[in-house]
Parts: sequence; structure tokens; C-alpha cells
Amino acid sequence: MDIGVGDLVIRKSHGGDIVFKVVDIFVDETQQTHCVLKGLHLRLMADSPIDDLQRIEAEHLRNEVVRMESMHNDTMRRVMMRRSREREQVELRRSEATKKFTFFDVPGRVLHLDGDDEYLNMCLKTYSQLNIEAVGRWVEESKQADAIADLLHEVRPDILVLTGHDALAGHGKKDINDINNYRNSKHFVAAVKKARIYEPSRDDLVIFAGACQSHFEAILASGANFASSPNRIFIHAYDPVFIAEKVAFTPINKTVDVSDAITASVTGVDGVGGLETRGKFRLGMPKTPIK
Repeated sequence: MDIGVGDLVIRKSHGGDIVFKVVDIFVDETQQTHCVLKGLHLRLMADSPIDDLQRIEAEHLRNEVVRMESMHNDTMRRVMMRRSREREQVELRRSEATKKFTFFDVPGRVLHLDGDDEYLNMCLKTYSQLNIEAVGRWVEESKQADAIADLLHEVRPDILVLTGHDALAGHGKKDINDINNYRNSKHFVAAVKKARIYEPSRDDLVIFAGACQSHFEAILASGANFASSPNRIFIHAYDPVFIAEKVAFTPINKTVDVSDAITASVTGVDGVGGLETRGKFRLGMPKTPIK
């Protein structure tokens, strides 16, 4: 079976556990043909001998899409239920004098740099569904540090997301403490450090950084509030969005419950972690009536 760029495939040697898109094909020094692969929903880049790949059937793809949409919708449902409960609590605390006025919401604003344009578009669509103002830029991981200062000055966000692809490079057992063993972690670290020169306070600018298998500890140490990946696992494309959402809708007079934020992500505690951080949500009043 011929396999070409754009095909959706699985790796036979891995039991078909992840659906990939073929993004490039090359011939190595031994004249063996390899494919460069990108996870359909996981922030994962890999390469594989073409002989180990199998193009997926339409039913397999349909099942994968249904599974991912169900996971996404479940997470969205939990977010909206949480917001509804929080709004009910606000209404209960309102004084009689203010009950005649209508509040309006001002959640935190997001700047999202992503090394993958397809994932970026998926994330921007989800921000919109979550009623979060977000500005997205497709910037390669290795160039994010150079781009970040100008973009922060232009957008002036409350929350910064730096993501794309990453991996523990090579094969066999690797020292996970050596940042040189990661595909892009050093680039995320450099970008976070540049962002912290612009805004040193972790409460004034909240940063999520990292991707699949990223050096969690190094990224946090460089100044991020949240990062991936504590257990060096693959993270979902939407994980940064749901972390950002939790920060964007936590009131400014409260700290984000770290465990709640992690639970709100798709991957959970194995994939993302972070530090106590002040929220970015503000209530305003009165809301101008629409005439």
C-alpha cells in the first residue's frame, strides 16, 4: 500500500495506539524510506520506517474523531458547569442595592504562540467557544524567544501560551534531567525567560509553556506558572487551552486551585502541572442595555 504526505496512519510496531498524519517522507543514509509523523490530536512528532506504517480505514478514523470530540465536549461541559456554579455563588453574595444591575464578564486575555498551525487553529476555535479573547501566532518553537518581546508589547495579554511539539530525542534510556535530550524544551525555556524580562511577575503575566514530554522542571524554573510534562508523557492539543481557561475565569482576588486547573486539562496530572497563581477574571457593572 502506497503511503503519501497527508495520509493518516498508525504504527504497526506500537499496536496502532496513536493516529498520525504523514507530514514528510525522506530516505536515510541506508536508503531506507522514513515518514515524519504528527499526532492527529496529541502534540507529538515522530518518524518511522514506512514499512511499519499502515493507512487507517475510514471506520478507524471515524471512531477516533468521535472519541476525541466526546472527550473535548465532556471537558467543555465541565467548564460550563463550573462557571454556572461560580456565577450562582456571585449572585448569592450580591447586596440588595446591586441586584438591580447586570454584571458583565472580563476574563483574562490570551496570547498563544504555537509551533503547529493546525493545532493553533484548533485551539483558537476552542478559545472562541469558551468566550476567551485570544490572539494566536504560528511561530516555530526555535523562533519563539526572538518573537516574544514584540508580540507581548503588541498584544499585552494577561496569559501567555507557548507550545508546539517536543519530545525526548533519540532512542533508548535517556537522562531526563539533561535539557539537551529534548527536541524543543530549551526553546520553550528561552522564550519564557524572554517573557519574564518583559514582565517578571508570575501574577501579572501567567505563562503556560511546553508540549509532549517537555522538561517540566526546567520550564517552571525559567519562570512559567504551568508547564508540561511532569511524567514526560504526550499531552493533548487542547491541554494549554483548558489551563488558560481556568486562569482566565478565576477571579483576581483568588488564586487558581492548581489541582482544579490540572483536572480541567485533558491529560491530567501526568501531563501538566504548575504553581499557585492569581486569577485574571474581573466582574464589571453595570452592563449597558442593548436597545
